[in-house]
Formats: sequence, structure tokens, C-alpha cells
Amino acid sequence: MLVPDSAGVMILSNAVLFPQAMLPLFIFEPRYRTMLEQALDTHRMFCVAMQKPNDPRETPLPVAGVGIVRAAVKNANGTSNLVLQGIARVRLGRVVRYKPYRVQQLHVLDIGDVDTVTIDALRVRVLDLVENRLRRSEDLASDLLQRLVQSGGNPDNPIRSAMSALERIPDAGHMVDLVTLLMIGHPLARQVILQAADVAERLRHLIHFLQADVTEPSSDGSSGT
Repeated sequence: MLVPDSAGVMILSNAVLFPQAMLPLFIFEPRYRTMLEQALDTHRMFCVAMQKPNDPRETPLPVAGVGIVRAAVKNANGTSNLVLQGIARVRLGRVVRYKPYRVQQLHVLDIGDVDTVTIDALRVRVLDLVENRLRRSEDLASDLLQRLVQSGGNPDNPIRSAMSALERIPDAGHMVDLVTLLMIGHPLARQVILQAADVAERLRHLIHFLQADVTEPSSDGSSGT
């Protein structure tokens, strides 16, 4: 899907939009109402960027997710509920304008050359850590995990079914994003993985966060936020 050269940017404190992920949003600020209306009249896309921590100004972090509006319902009071589907990682470029809403140039992040030997080894390590994490946890209520199990697995062995579903994902980058959404709860940790364009780097970050989770005792086994 063709990403526009520039688009509106919504800045949020704790939301990260990954490619292919679905993000429900409630649009109530006047500037974002305008942004949504203009997006729906054109390419239906805008960015979700995380607010730069400890910055008193409204400043987005340089890497964001651009998404397309899959469904939008406008309410009687002018607010809207919508579902935004992630399309790509983008680096935010020059600010085109600030009013009535922020618009910036977009540069799609290129993953570059893929070292399959390294990626295959890192992927195996990620899968080992994921299985370890699931076997330590009694909380299997995650919507993402349920969808993995329902994608053709054995309900009597949901962990093995979930692992088989992850193993069947051919694209390592997509697998990393999915595991991040499933198992990494902290927004800043998600942002670190989002802004890693190189798949091997993304895998290494995910391994780091999963290892930290596995070594920390947890009463319910969940990573939390």
C-alpha cells in the first residue's frame, strides 16, 4: 500500500501503532476531528506517534506508525470512534504545518539487507523465550493468544498450538511485531522495537525484554504495564 509523502500526526502518551495491528481510537479533540475528516476525504491515513518522555512541549518521538482507517463511526456530538490498522513504520520528517493539526513528511523505514542465518538463530531464541513465558503463566486470556490458538490449533494444548502458529509465520519481522503486541506491555519498550528498522536488531531488543520478563518473578505471570 502506498504511503503518502506527508500525513497528520496524532501524538499520544502511551500508544504505539505496529504494522498490521488494529488500534481502536476515540477522537474528541477538535484538531483531530478535522484531521480525521480530511483523512477520510483523501487517503484515509494518519500517524500515531508517542509523546517524547519528559518533554513539556508536545513533541513526537521520531519513529511512528502510519495507519489506515478501516472503520469510523461519527457520533451525534461530533466525536468519532474508529479502528486504525497499522501500515508501516515511518520516520517523521519536516513539519509541513502545525495548524489546525500537525502534519509531517513521512519516510518509510527500509529494513535493508536480511541476514537469514542470524535472523533464524535469533528467531529460535525468541520462540524459546515465548514458550518459557507461556508455561510460567496461567493467564492465557489475551485476545491475541486466543486468536493464535483458534487459527487451527488443539484446544487441549493451547500453548503448543500458539507456538505452532508463531512458527508458521514466514516473516520474522511480522512475528516480532506480533509477539511484542502479545507479550510486551510497557509502551516505551514497544517503542524501542517499533523504531528498529533492522529485523535482527528488532529481534535482539525483543529477546532483551523477554529475558527480563522471564527472570522477574510475577504473581500472575503477566508482563503488565
